[in-house]
Amino acid sequence: MDEDFYIVNFIFIPKDPMYICFMDESTQLFKGSLTTIILQLLSEKKKMYGYEISKKVQELTAGKMKLTEGALYPALHKLEAEGLVTATVENIGNRPRKYYALTTKGKSGFKTKLSAFNEFLEQMQQILQVKPTV
Repeated sequence: MDEDFYIVNFIFIPKDPMYICFMDESTQLFKGSLTTIILQLLSEKKKMYGYEISKKVQELTAGKMKLTEGALYPALHKLEAEGLVTATVENIGNRPRKYYALTTKGKSGFKTKLSAFNEFLEQMQQILQVKPTV
């Protein structure tokens, strides 16, 4: 290799941190997947707090996907601003805990996002000619 060159690795991170999920050693950026994940978890459970969402994702992926606070909380705040989730604060012991729950708009928004995500996966499977694994 020529001594005049350096090998440098670049990671491009979008300005909106809501689209960042860290998986294993490599960083994968899935635009919009964090929103879909949050809405899915909230559709399964009546209400969840941020740390609980993060832990559930880690549990479901056997630790391969970790949501950082810098990605999760801005996503939750954006969903709240869009009227897809509502937040309530409850005191647990001496600490306030903010719980998030789907609104009616959030339930229908989740169905739309899930449908779009499934369509995207089908298209990727066709393009890449891969079969889904279970």
